Amino acid sequence: MLLPVDMREWVRGDDLAHFVLEAVEGMELGVAAINQRGSGSEQYPPGMMMALLLYCYASGIFSSRRIEAASHWHVSVRYLAGNTHPDHDTIANFRRVNKELVRGSFVRVLELAREMGLLQMGTIVIDGTKLWANGAKRTTLTEAQLEEELKLINQEVEALLEQAEAADAQGSEEGSVLPRELADRAKRRARLEAAQLALAERRGQAIERDARERAEAREVGCEGPRRRAKPGPDETINTSDPQSVLQPTAREGFIQGYNAQVALSLPNGLIVGGHVVTDTNDFRQLAPTVASIPATLEAPQAIVIDSGYDSTSQILMVERRTGATVYCPPKKLGQTASGVGRKSQRRQAPALLRARMLERLESEEGRRLYALRKSTIEPVFGIIKSVLGFRRFQLRGLEKVNLEWQLVSAAFNCKRLARHRRSRS
Repeated sequence: MLLPVDMREWVRGDDLAHFVLEAVEGMELGVAAINQRGSGSEQYPPGMMMALLLYCYASGIFSSRRIEAASHWHVSVRYLAGNTHPDHDTIANFRRVNKELVRGSFVRVLELAREMGLLQMGTIVIDGTKLWANGAKRTTLTEAQLEEELKLINQEVEALLEQAEAADAQGSEEGSVLPRELADRAKRRARLEAAQLALAERRGQAIERDARERAEAREVGCEGPRRRAKPGPDETINTSDPQSVLQPTAREGFIQGYNAQVALSLPNGLIVGGHVVTDTNDFRQLAPTVASIPATLEAPQAIVIDSGYDSTSQILMVERRTGATVYCPPKKLGQTASGVGRKSQRRQAPALLRARMLERLESEEGRRLYALRKSTIEPVFGIIKSVLGFRRFQLRGLEKVNLEWQLVSAAFNCKRLARHRRSRS
């Protein structure tokens, strides 16, 4: 220990850290955002920081404070960090601002899998899972509750201002304490007002989305989804993460969170696509999830989904754009409409598609593929949630949680590919 230590001698030859370094070496690091001030915060190589994030996420270490701590006690993390110790603010900022680099890491790991002969795009399985947002459920309020909170805060601010004026007039020391209380109320009011704006924006986006989806459905000969019901008085919004919503789950009841989608390639079970949405079901998610698959990969030949994705327009759209065959058990069989008009043709499209889906699933190939669905994608969610321990996003906002989900997916793929390599050696 009196001589300089070579950290490579402390890490096993088949350790995941070596695979992560190999993946990072092929990334386009020029897109990374770095500190441009030239002074102040210590600079760290973007490749080192990316490797640090990938390894830690694959090892179940997600918090920037825990990653900082691991750079002191975890031998592999210390090796990847070059025996340096980036502080948690630097780690959190790097993760937050390097969107292109994180997306590039996801694609690079898949390219590495293809080079290893482990990526096959013939059949993919798609499903979703619910994850907690980085926001307390107790801060979820209805619009009426928001207005009541704002009213109370405004009254408190007025009372504090009057108290501050009286303290100043008397020369009391309380005048220095009141401004801090006013600042706290101002922050709280700003968050509530931002939540109100986000609620209004959400409603406007829902109207635009409905119109766009109906137009897309008509292009493939369908009626399109029904207009969503107008938001009622019980519609809620979270003041900590306004873009998250209450999600129904089978085991935990309603959670404040997001719906994370995954496209999984078979047979090696690599995540080839995915995104995060606020929808509480999967009805509208087939086409967006397929679109999330990197363009550098081959188009799938078969796509297997469950009945939660039973949307005629989405299925027809995906089959037209990709040429893939979709296997989806219909929720129910519809009756064909009478008449030969264009509108009646659009109305009978769901019944015709569902009959075709039943025929596909009753075939030998359909039964084989659908039997693989549950035994392949459900374990992936189990590994991410129970083995890695990723049940809650660290970031806030839809754009940032999408970025973090890509980081989780890339880390999962690294772990799976490293295991395949060890088994071959």
